[in-house]
Amino acid sequence: MAATENDTIYALEAATGRVVWSVHVGAPMPGSYLPCGNIDPLGITSTMAYDDDTEKVFALAEMIGGAHVLFGVDVSTGAVTQRRPAEPPTGDRIAHQQRSALTVLGGRVYVAYGGLFGDCGEYVGSVVSVPTTGDAPLVSYVIPTTREGGIWAPGGGAVAGDRLYYGVGNGESTSGYDGSDSIIVLRPDLTLVDRFAPATWADDNAKDLDLGSMTPAVVGRWVYADGKRGVGYVLDANHLGDIGGEASQAAVCPAFGGAAVSADTIYLPCADGPRAITIDPTGHITLRWQSNIRAKGSPVVGGDQVWVVDYDSGVLYTLDAATGGVRQQVHIGPSPHFASPTLARNHAYVRTLSGVTAIGWA
Repeated sequence: MAATENDTIYALEAATGRVVWSVHVGAPMPGSYLPCGNIDPLGITSTMAYDDDTEKVFALAEMIGGAHVLFGVDVSTGAVTQRRPAEPPTGDRIAHQQRSALTVLGGRVYVAYGGLFGDCGEYVGSVVSVPTTGDAPLVSYVIPTTREGGIWAPGGGAVAGDRLYYGVGNGESTSGYDGSDSIIVLRPDLTLVDRFAPATWADDNAKDLDLGSMTPAVVGRWVYADGKRGVGYVLDANHLGDIGGEASQAAVCPAFGGAAVSADTIYLPCADGPRAITIDPTGHITLRWQSNIRAKGSPVVGGDQVWVVDYDSGVLYTLDAATGGVRQQVHIGPSPHFASPTLARNHAYVRTLSGVTAIGWA
């Protein structure tokens, strides 16, 4: 399955790339109609989510006029079986952008909102929950800040049990804490369970050095958070620690996107290339390796290999998961920021700016 900024969803045959069906759900928002931003047109930006119970794939489309609509599509036929507005609950809807991957949990779809590139207009970070079937009411959680606090990390919400973990961007306050620059934990009903913010939150807000650039990673009893400042925080999953209550911290790297986790190892989307770290039983961070490639995409793990895209140069790399050494590299052409491969049936599928590329592996 693939979706485009033209608000079109495609089902592709995995072996050949043949289009099985496609559905155009509406007209996307022209970039010239937006107050700022760097995507033109603005349509389906976030990663879609599949629900095994209903056999539907869900996509959040922005449409002309700034409307945000959730579509449920039958994966066998391409029939649109659900269409429901899922607007951010506060602020100006045209100032919001939906980049964070959708999440399906317990019969509901979770949609997180941030702002446009440039942070213009009246937007406030939020999560909106929509039922996968029926017309039950929408539920939402809003970051308690006057403006900003966007939830935009491309990896979406991390799920552990019945909890959703999100990274939140900077707000405007530098005096009274406003809930931004944080890791939040939400129940399925979107009530706030727990929260962490670094002791540097005011300076982070002032300098746009927030935790909202990477989806938090859950590793056993620990939650790992990283962001634009480049400090990695290890949090106790049973109590994140509120302000300054981390179990440990270390200078790691500015991170953007989604991390991959295998056992006690976390593979990070660092701005200067992928790194692997481990967290020991006491919660301390150890650098396992740092790659010498400059790939900034969100890594995934398959077998004993890490797959990561250098979207600036259009190259897909496979790295040795134990050492970070380059095993293979394939030119795939220009790719979107934060591009992440999908691994299935001995193939890696990568979205590029001209389509989807499949690479076989053994």
